[in-house]
Amino acid sequence: MDSSGSIGIFDSGYGGLTIFNKIQEALPVYNYVYLGDNARAPYGTRSFEVVYRFTRQAVVRLFEEGCQLVILACNTASAKALRTIQQKDLPILAPSRRVLGVIRPTVEVIDGISRTKHVGVLGTNGTISSDSYSIEIHHLFPHITVTGEACPMWVPLVENNEYDSPGADYFVKQHIDHILSVDPAIDTLILGCTHYPLLMPKIKKFLPPSITLFSQGERVADSLSDYLLRHPEIDERLTKQSGRRFLTTESVDKFAETASIFLSQPIEVEQITLG
Repeated sequence: MDSSGSIGIFDSGYGGLTIFNKIQEALPVYNYVYLGDNARAPYGTRSFEVVYRFTRQAVVRLFEEGCQLVILACNTASAKALRTIQQKDLPILAPSRRVLGVIRPTVEVIDGISRTKHVGVLGTNGTISSDSYSIEIHHLFPHITVTGEACPMWVPLVENNEYDSPGADYFVKQHIDHILSVDPAIDTLILGCTHYPLLMPKIKKFLPPSITLFSQGERVADSLSDYLLRHPEIDERLTKQSGRRFLTTESVDKFAETASIFLSQPIEVEQITLG
């Protein structure tokens, strides 16, 4: 597949495939290049400087592959690197190209979902410590109370295919109970990590039915669709041949095997090096 004119989708690992799935369902005619930096995952415990450097390398590579638009389908990268890349790097690297994240589209609709105006965010250590969700939500909706909960074991549960195991119950219940004890008025929980949708059955098991569980995939897809309608100059540069490429910094066999947890179809994978 010729990648020129593609939409790039980047994640530190596999979780971004949940975003990719929803985007390709909503916008199937476009060409996509998915890049997973699996060899250096997870990003959730890394510093701002390291996450920024790794994410910038991935964006540059996707630009080199011909991508005109890149989605950071990783909450940690969106929290720690997006703004710097948009403001500092894009004007120099590629002024006509765009890099978008997954936090802003999620935040934009949260006021219409929450009734109590008390919202919880479940995420990696990096996403929660960055306070990005609180900052973005309070920028748009200062009346909303936001409580974050770092769930460091949830990503390993998913990537080791243990997300549906009995052992996962302990780690899921632990964090659900804790965040609801911190703020019992929470009526909406944001899954602030792209891995977490695979844990939704477990989370719902320990969640009161009155609480809304908000997953990002469909919202990000809707936001991208709206973005392309509002920016026809970007859309015109995108190739529409329904092509798909998958790149990984780890072994192709491991990526293909683990990606099967997230995708319903077999894929061909190419190994690359970043940095």
